[in-house]
Order: sequence, then structure tokens, then C-alpha cells
Amino acid sequence: MSPSKGAPRGGEPYAPGSGDLAWSARHYDLELQYRMASNRLDAVARISGRAAHELTEISLDLVGLRVSKVSLDGERRTAHAQRPGRLVVRPSAPIAAGQAFELEIAYAGTPAPRRTPWGLVGWEELEDGAIVASQPTGAPTWYPCNDRPSDKATYRIRVTTEQGYRVVATGALIEESTRSGRKTRTFECRTPAATYLTTVQIGRYMRSATTDAQVPVIAYYPAALEHRVRADLDPLPRMLACFVERFGPYPFDDYTVVVTADDLEIPLESLAGAVFGANLIDGRGGEERLIAHELAHQWFGNSVGLAGWQHIWLNEGLACYAEWLWAEAAGTGTTDALAREHHQRLRRLPQDLVLGDPGPTLMFDDRVYKRGALLVHALRLTLGDVRFFGLLHDWTALHPHSTVTTADFRALAAKVAAEPLDALFDAWLLETALPPLPAAGARTGGRRARRAR
Repeated sequence: MSPSKGAPRGGEPYAPGSGDLAWSARHYDLELQYRMASNRLDAVARISGRAAHELTEISLDLVGLRVSKVSLDGERRTAHAQRPGRLVVRPSAPIAAGQAFELEIAYAGTPAPRRTPWGLVGWEELEDGAIVASQPTGAPTWYPCNDRPSDKATYRIRVTTEQGYRVVATGALIEESTRSGRKTRTFECRTPAATYLTTVQIGRYMRSATTDAQVPVIAYYPAALEHRVRADLDPLPRMLACFVERFGPYPFDDYTVVVTADDLEIPLESLAGAVFGANLIDGRGGEERLIAHELAHQWFGNSVGLAGWQHIWLNEGLACYAEWLWAEAAGTGTTDALAREHHQRLRRLPQDLVLGDPGPTLMFDDRVYKRGALLVHALRLTLGDVRFFGLLHDWTALHPHSTVTTADFRALAAKVAAEPLDALFDAWLLETALPPLPAAGARTGGRRARRAR
């Protein structure tokens, strides 16, 4: 039975106003005309979708921008209505379950970040440029979409802006052209991506790239920060080699880092990339752990994605653990010592968080990150290195560019374990009290990642 006309169909429990389970996006073709001086966006989104259920309406997320025209499957004009945060398209006849459809949506306005329980997210003006940081619900500030982490699609993004600015967007740059002082760049992303991982970065940036690394590392940054950027990003090829050994093949064609001239509160990952504020790149490696963290998200979160935000520990716990793995590889501290140090810190904090389902208010709480990493370490100590790193390799190999749940991870871990793991997972994921870590001597095997058989 299809939902009643006009009824909201929230697709994400932690963000009930976001997403629609009644349909899935397959491809977004975005044509963006952006004027820096006025922060004006004029755009057309062409969306290929497929109905999961019979549709009497198609609900999309869109925030702060005004739609002028909608066309469904070539109709000259299709009925539509907007309400805060939503665009509702009403086909002239129901769309059958399983049927593909094509939407074309013309829209415009002044893009701005949206206010959420997690702060401001989405498209934001910088002093001399623009940034998109969409996690978790900021994508609708610049294009209409089905904004849920479980809905991955491919992308083609064309951005036109003033010639003096560099544009970096999700995907590979495949075409550039200049006309009347404005430059158009076209990016193509053939790898399915969640909406929150799509991005556009605009600024007066230099470009540099490695030429001898197995995975190309590309950096964009203001000229004034060149020395600091080169110094702080110098470890990236070695980090990549470290993580490939421990997690499996890098899941994308390259890795792109954008450093803004502005300060940013935190860095943030995007598909095959990350953005850092100038304050996070000091030229002395002061935030090297954050560089490792965002890189690890390419495996955990960006390739192996989440079926829902309640499983966020899979992203953040594994990325946080990667920080400790890199510290050990770089010779600045052992993984076990770092784990025990953070365990002591967590013991002094409130014990009111359920890691396996922390709720929307706490899903970005630092305790999710650290307790998630401690669970990973407890699992490593229980399994031993050979089985543990084999598990991580299997995890990334079995779920590339797809979405997963905590239950999926538990099931795979059970397959490689020599003993039942239910008690361990239940204690760390379902109970609020912080469990003890196993003894360090429980770990076996070397650091090299060897696949369990």
C-alpha cells in the first residue's frame, strides 16, 4: 500500500525529516551556475530514480532554495509544491513499484548552511570562496535529493563560476571551458556515493599532486599556505601504504585534500577526499591524527557506508582506531598504550551512552568515536592480529561502495573468530557501562595484515 498523499516518509530514524524510503536515486546530473559576489546559485538537477513502492508523489529534500519548474519523464510541467525542507512532486499518474523515472528540477536562490541539532551544515560562504560540508544532512542546501546515507547514486556535476577561482567537486574532472570570464568544470563520479559525501569547494587555490605514489594524492590550497600544506601532507603516501596493508586496497582512484584559507572547527571527509581549515594545517604535523582519521574514512564510511546513522560507530570507531594504528606505524606510540590511555579517560566520563544506538543527540559525541575504537581494539585482542586484520580486509572486500549495519559486522566477525563473540559485542554495544579491555597479552601475531582462512 502506498502512503497517503502528502504524508511524510522519513527515510532516516535519526533525522526523521530527511530522506524517502519510497524511492531511490540512481544518478544525479547537477548543473550549477554560481556567482561569488552575490552568493547566487542558479541550477538544474536531473535525477534518475526508481520507485520502491507505488508513488503518488515523489518527496525530495531541498532547503532554502526555490524551485521554478519541474518536469517528470519529459512532461512540459509537472505539479509540485514546496514546504520547509521538502519538495513534493506529484505525477499525473501513479508510478508503479520498480519503475524508473526521470526528474528535471530548475531551482535558484542564495545557498546557506542549515541549522541542525549537530550545528550548521551544508553550503557555506568563506571569506573568498565557498565550502560544502554536508554531514549528516547538508546536501539539500545545494541540490534536491533523497538525503539518507543508505541511498547511494552516481553523479555528474558541472560548476560555472568566475574564472579566477578553482572549483573542486565530487568525482574526476573531465572537462573545462572558459567563456566571458567564467569557467565551467565538469566532474564525473561513477562510484555510488551517499549524498552527505558529495561536495563542492571553491577558492583561489593552487594545485599539487604526487607523481610516484601508488595512489595519487592531490592537494588544493591557498598559495600563502603552501609550505605548511606540503609539510603536513608529506606523510600521506606512507599513511596510504600503511592502511592498504591493514584494511585492503584503497577503494578510489585518488585522494584529494582541500585546505581552505579560513579556519574550520573540524576537518570533514568527502568521497575520495577531505577538507581542512587553515588552523588545522600548522606545518608541524600538529594534527597528523586528523589527517589519518579522514583518510581512513575512505574505507570506513565512504566505500563501506552506513545503512543508517545509528551504526555510526562503524565509521568513527574504525577511523579513530586508524589514528592509533598510524601512530604505532609512525613510531609515536603503541596502539595498545593509546587504547588504554583513552579507556582511562572514558572511565571518568558519564556512562550513559549506548554505542550500538546512541541516538541522534549523541551520535557525534566523542565518546562514540573513542568507545568505538576501544571496541575495535578489544576485538583485536580477542581475535589476534591474523584473524583481526583478515576481518578488516574481508569487511572492505565484501562491501565495497555499499551499505552495512552493525549486525553485518558482528556476523562477519563471528565467522573468523575461534570462540563466540556475543558477550564482547553485547557489553560494548548494548550496555552503558564501559567494559574492561582484555589483557594486552591476548594479542597474537605480527602487525602485518594477513587474511584469515
